[in-house]
Amino acid sequence: MLDSRELPFISRDEVARALAEAALKAGPVIMDVYRAEGARAWAKDDGSPVTEADERAEAAIVCDLRAKLPNVAIVGEEGGGTRKLSPNGAFVLVDPLDGTKEFLARNGEFTVNVALVSNGRPIAGAVYAPALERIWIGGETAFASEAPCGSGFPKLERWRRIHARPAPASIVAVASRSHADPETDAFLKGLPVGARRIVGSSLKFCLLAQGEADVYPRFGATMEWDTAAGHAVLVAAGGVVLTPQGAPFLYGKSDCGLRNGAFIAWGDPAAAAHSFRR
Repeated sequence: MLDSRELPFISRDEVARALAEAALKAGPVIMDVYRAEGARAWAKDDGSPVTEADERAEAAIVCDLRAKLPNVAIVGEEGGGTRKLSPNGAFVLVDPLDGTKEFLARNGEFTVNVALVSNGRPIAGAVYAPALERIWIGGETAFASEAPCGSGFPKLERWRRIHARPAPASIVAVASRSHADPETDAFLKGLPVGARRIVGSSLKFCLLAQGEADVYPRFGATMEWDTAAGHAVLVAAGGVVLTPQGAPFLYGKSDCGLRNGAFIAWGDPAAAAHSFRR
């Protein structure tokens, strides 16, 4: 359970709004770099690319979150915040630019991900796509809105409640644009897939959450900050994220450096349950 001394909010929807406000602060920083000529990238120790936008966006998000959540640990991909997590406690995961390869390819399919995790589960999250001018949030409920860069938190009338859909007879699968793997192809061959959409970043979770797709399998490497916000939005929309064995997909894996294992995200929990009985 959350400690009220850690989290001074009444509801998870309020938490999601606070996380969204922090994510929106990163939009102008990211788009300034995105629109500039010759955006430079360099490799991190693990070989993945990073840009000035990643670092500046994380600084803006962490600064905002520290003011809102002074007693909650913050874990940022680029080293902002801390890596020290208390067992079963609450912490925030920040990916300031999910889909750096998409950012460099200039296709707009990159997001800002901010999530609150408690007892191993993401209980609130915000996914912001500044180039697409869209934001998704999830706490108790899931919402989406247009969000022009630099315009602040959208007015109430702009928000639309979203729901994952019951799986149709012919389902739509989403997969990574930059990280295809044979395990994903093998998994999807066992399902009644009628169409496959290739999308970058955590936008894949959002397509499930708003009822435009049905399953997102991921067997390749990801980190907790890559997935927690989209996971929270999907669960708030009625979906589920599980391990390939059908167990809950959990967070706070400090002993393995916050690396994720494989997971399957489903819009329809009944379809997920059926897939494990095959």
